[in-house]
Amino acid sequence: MKCPNCTQDNKESAKACRKCGRDLVIPPAWFPDFKWHAKTLGILYAGIVVFYLGVTFALRKLPKPYQLRQIPPQLTPWLKG
Repeated sequence: MKCPNCTQDNKESAKACRKCGRDLVIPPAWFPDFKWHAKTLGILYAGIVVFYLGVTFALRKLPKPYQLRQIPPQLTPWLKG
């Protein structure tokens, strides 16, 4: 077994590296598989879609900016009628 710290060859039953003393009993790091990636990306995508639809719905309920302004008729004589 190679030490992940110093790459020293050790016995398979060794509990610590004989060169640097690192603990070799620690389980290897967890690496996500395809199912984990698909589930996580699916949740993120669904969250983004729900957020977008919620913001779109909320913005539709707000008044339009041009409904808030009062433009005097002298500035737009061509709109009479």
